[in-house]
Formats: sequence, structure tokens, C-alpha cells
Amino acid sequence: MSKTVRLVSENWGKIVPGSVSDYIKVGGFEALKKAIEITPTGVIEELKKSNLMGRGGAAYPTGIKWEQIYVIDKYPKYIVCNADEGEPGTFKDRLLLTEDPLKVIEGIIIAGYTIKAEKAYIYIRGEYPRAQEIMKNAIKNAKEAGFLGDNILGTGFSFDIEVVSGAGAYVCGENSALVESAEGKAGRPRIKPPYIKNVGLFNMPTLVNNVETFAYVPVIIAKGAEEFTKYGTEKSPGTKLISICGNVVNRGVYEIPFGLTMREIIYDIAGGIEGGRELKFVQIGGSSCECMPKELIDTPFCYKELKSKGFSVGSGAILVVDDRTCVVDFIKCITEFFVHESCGKCTPCREGNTQVYNIIKRFTEGKGTEKDIKLLERLSTTMKYASFCGLGQTATNALSSCLKYFREEFIEHTKGICRTNVCKF
Repeated sequence: MSKTVRLVSENWGKIVPGSVSDYIKVGGFEALKKAIEITPTGVIEELKKSNLMGRGGAAYPTGIKWEQIYVIDKYPKYIVCNADEGEPGTFKDRLLLTEDPLKVIEGIIIAGYTIKAEKAYIYIRGEYPRAQEIMKNAIKNAKEAGFLGDNILGTGFSFDIEVVSGAGAYVCGENSALVESAEGKAGRPRIKPPYIKNVGLFNMPTLVNNVETFAYVPVIIAKGAEEFTKYGTEKSPGTKLISICGNVVNRGVYEIPFGLTMREIIYDIAGGIEGGRELKFVQIGGSSCECMPKELIDTPFCYKELKSKGFSVGSGAILVVDDRTCVVDFIKCITEFFVHESCGKCTPCREGNTQVYNIIKRFTEGKGTEKDIKLLERLSTTMKYASFCGLGQTATNALSSCLKYFREEFIEHTKGICRTNVCKF
């Protein structure tokens, strides 16, 4: 029996992306009509019952987030759909944008109706030109069909959506940096408070949610929270899109119910390790998240169980790594990425990432010492607690977990030993 499901991904491959007639044939826009019937407070209550957590990585309860901005009596309000998807190893939002764009759009329209917003911006990363064109076409078609624009469905509710292109900055995945970039400024995080819900886009109340989060809204409203919570676990209800890559047979995007173990995901869904090699570790959530050793892969994939062991669902990226990989070299590659992507606003992140990279590089050259291991731990702790935004705070998560589970390999490098011979001393 297949361990994957088709809930938010049910229309993939069955309709012409962006076609309103095709989308309506499979039940499209029925959720919007229902949302109008049950009123904004009814929508919020249904989302709260579903316990839908933000699918971008922060895992903040969606219903509560919408309620917080709903009660703010300040207008105009805006919505920003975060389609930046800059987390390495994550590519599930791209499929939502290109396979079922109108579902994302319907979710955004429902959000606009619920919080009484006038306009939404879909911020799509610059590396997704095809997704941008598909979304623009879908928006145009939705307007022509009367689901966007003035007096939607004769309700007096008017709402518009515009696509904004990012410029490839990882830091713009952070909500306030995203808003800054959408305004045409440098993508750097803002001081909080004030929070985005109060002072966001153009200094007005703003709702920011991830693509996947918006896509789940029509599903929950149309099918009901009770149907949604039949999937998953008590604390992590529903399903999740995961992006599997690395040393597995079947790479790709899959929709799974929360609660499957990492072993089931790797061996049953992804087909196991390429060439029958041995699993070394799996990085869950993206490059800003921790690395799980093979001994822990019987842990269920859900918010509670992963958190209890020091890991996180994150964006849903799952990078599977086999025994050919040198842990130290792996961390060097990740740290090099964060050195490049740091916006430079705060010293702990700007200088910390650079220093971590220089130290790790010494290890790959056979020049690292056990004193350097202690220094890496101190730097990691400082960055976690002193960095201005989530980029610096999470940049060394992979390093910290590898020092915990694969410390021996770092020590071996101080003696000129690399188990995989990747590092040439």
C-alpha cells in the first residue's frame, strides 16, 4: 500500500495549470464560495480546528495568525505569499505554483476576504521564471472569470493579486526581509517589534504565509477541518509536502501524512540508498537545520517527535547522505553557502559565518586542532543567540548536530585522517 497521499496535490497532472474551467471541474473555487457563506470568523475557526501549522518552516498556527490580523482595525491591509523558496533542498512550492496555481490563488483570495485585505503580492524567486509566467497567466484567467478584481461573486469584495520577482537572496525568506524586498528596498530584516502583522508592507498590517500554507486553505475549507485531521497525528494533523533529494533512488516531491518514520520515508517512499550503499545521515528541513544520524531514523516525521530529539520539520526538505560523504567537507559546503547569503547587517552572522568557514577549511586541510572544535562550539552558540534574524541564528544548526553525532570525524581530521578520502591533506 502506498504511504503517500493526494490531498493538496490531488490535481497535479489532472488539469491544465491556470485553466479556470479545468479547475472548476475538479471543485475549484467551491472553498471560496463556502468561505463567503461561513463569514471571516467561520474561516478562522475552521483553520484553528484544523491546527494547520505554517508550512514554510516556522510552523506558526495559521488560524491564530489570521485571527491576529483580522482584529486589527487599520486599513488597507496586504497579503504577501512567500514563494521565495530559497532553502537548499526544497522544491515543493515550485510544483504547487506550476501544477495547481489556482489552488494557491484561491487560498490567497480566501485570506483576503477573511482579513479584509485589498491586495496580495506573490513574491516568487527570480530562479523560477516559468512559475512566474504560469502564475501571471492564472491570475489573468481568474480575473476574466470574475474570481479576482471588483465585486467578486457579487459580494462587494474587491481584491487583486500581483506577482513580484525576487533577486535570489536567501535572506528574503525571512518575513521582514521579504517585505523590504517587495517594496523595492535591499532585502534585510527589520527590527521587531513592530511586527509585520501591525507594520508590514508599506507600513500597513500584512499577512505573510508560505505557498504551501495558502494551498491547504481551500482544501480545509472545502473538505472541513475534521476531514483534514483524519490524516497525520494528534499533535501534527494533516499532510505535508516533502522534497527528497540526495543519495536516494527516487528523488522528488511527495505528499505524506505526518507520523511516518524517517525510515519509511527513505526506504519505502524514496526507494532506499542508491547502489545499496549505507546511510550516513539525513538532514531534515534544509541547510539551516540539523543532521540526523542513521541510528535515529525510526523517529516519526512530525513536529512533536522531531522536536523532542532536537530536529525540526522545517521547510520539508529531506537530504539523504550516504557513507561516501565526509561530514567535515559537508559542513564546509553549507557554511560557504551561509557566508555568501548573509546580508551583512549584523556582526554575529556576517563575521561568525566567515570565521566558522575559515576554521572548517583548516580541518579539510589537515590543520584543525581540538581547540578549534571548542572554538566552533563557542561561535555556534554566539551566533544562535546574538544574530539579528533567523539566518544567523540557524546557520550553524548542521554544524552543531554534526559535532554532537560525528565528533570523532572532526577529531580524526586533526590527525590527518579522512574516512572517505574526500579531504586531501
